[in-house]
Amino acid sequence: MRGFSQLLDGLVYTRSRNGKLGLIATYLRDAPDPDRGWALAALTGSLDLKTVKSSAISEMIRARTDPILYEMSRDYVGDLAETVALLWPKRTDQPAELDDGSLSLSAIIDRLHNVSRAAAPDALAHMMDHLDSSGRFALLKLATGGLRVGISARLAKTAFAQAFDLDVDDVEQVWHALSPPYAALFDWAEGRAGRPDPEGTPYFRPFMLAHPLEADSVDLTDYAAEWKWDGIRIQIVGTGRETRLYSRAGDDISGSFPEIAAAFTGQAVLDGELLVKGEFQGGEAASFNALQQRLGRKAVTTKMMEDYPAFVRLYDMLIEGEDDIRALPWHQRRTRLEALAPTLDPHRFDLSQVIEAADFAALANIRAGARDAAIEGVMLKRRDSPYVAGRKAALWYKWKRDPLTADCVMMYAQRGHGKRSSFYSDYTFGCWTPEGELLPVGKAYSGFTDEELKWLDRFVRQNTVNRFGPVREVEKTLVLEVAFDSIHDSKRHKSGLAMRFPRIARIRKDKPAHEADMIEGLRKLVV
Repeated sequence: MRGFSQLLDGLVYTRSRNGKLGLIATYLRDAPDPDRGWALAALTGSLDLKTVKSSAISEMIRARTDPILYEMSRDYVGDLAETVALLWPKRTDQPAELDDGSLSLSAIIDRLHNVSRAAAPDALAHMMDHLDSSGRFALLKLATGGLRVGISARLAKTAFAQAFDLDVDDVEQVWHALSPPYAALFDWAEGRAGRPDPEGTPYFRPFMLAHPLEADSVDLTDYAAEWKWDGIRIQIVGTGRETRLYSRAGDDISGSFPEIAAAFTGQAVLDGELLVKGEFQGGEAASFNALQQRLGRKAVTTKMMEDYPAFVRLYDMLIEGEDDIRALPWHQRRTRLEALAPTLDPHRFDLSQVIEAADFAALANIRAGARDAAIEGVMLKRRDSPYVAGRKAALWYKWKRDPLTADCVMMYAQRGHGKRSSFYSDYTFGCWTPEGELLPVGKAYSGFTDEELKWLDRFVRQNTVNRFGPVREVEKTLVLEVAFDSIHDSKRHKSGLAMRFPRIARIRKDKPAHEADMIEGLRKLVV
């Protein structure tokens, strides 16, 4: 367990992508089997354990230390696993570490797999008695079901490929044929066995991405324009026998949207935007808020599929039948996609239309007038561009629409996480009703500089009027200019509104709080 806990510590405190890749690759080369296989499963989100509830862990630490000290420490640290790992009392009547293998990563996972939910807290406590603080932190992260160390499944697979000098696409291709602790994968990587995948396994290919448009204009004879839809980018991979859906990070999301996977029976790889049909848009795309109701769910009910019917707006084609067409220019891939689209289920698939504009100035006017709920901006794609992984200069550009802004009043603040755990950096803000009531409309934790963060933190500490655990209520005197992409109806908030991608644009020290915006003014911006 010590090696895995040291890996997690390193990942938490390493910000660079290459640094994280190096840490994971070194661990995967050096760690023994099957520990490294279980670690890879944990990092890729493929580990299915009976999780222990946070409330049970809180009860465990309250019984072993001063409850007030725990509450104050949790407030300061902001993370349950880190707080408990640091506060857990050392046992003087037992050895701190056991050398009988019972605390290896594989042994711990085996125990968490087999222990009953009722017995899990006692089993957890026994193991924590024999681990150091780093080991306890790693154990609690496993037991609560989320590492949250800034690692996507794709990054972990890339690290595996680098560790054994493999192509990450080859790793993706075999990945879904295997299960933890991936003995066959490591045997192949280290030359003890051949490639382990069966024929026809659907696998992920890296997405082509766009640079933000910074030029004043582009020539529309060279570039085609499409709307940038506000859903999530996905890849549809069909072998003719099986279809899987992948997110941009390479995560398999087929279980969250089974109706999309079931509707595609062809042999192709397609790139598109996953959206939800809007009840009041005549079947057109609804806001991201509607899609969010289904994201992250491993399984969905029939009612949820009926309430939030998903479909894919197709952008591109990577593979057609046995032909890899990524090297073809965009206009040729587009022609093939246009031929395929009419053969697909129209309830589940449609084609992203090219925007017709005489020149760039005309396109700018079209973009400026677009406030559709699901439009995020415009995409510009070179007509002769191949489909290449990552961001390549001058091939694709994204031209997001200008953000909306509102003057809001800070209401609550909460400590951040990681390097921000000592600062109040998460701010809830609101706008006024005609009756003079301030209702929350959003929460933001970005957009400000380090110096502005320090100023905001001081404001919160000096103007606190009430405390609710880790949250502070502040005097309603500070106005924040908030930028956001769109605003939508929401049943979760008392104001009935929720902002999309809110961020702090400016601290309005010059503006009295009573001059902040009204709820009704924001409601007029709902699309």
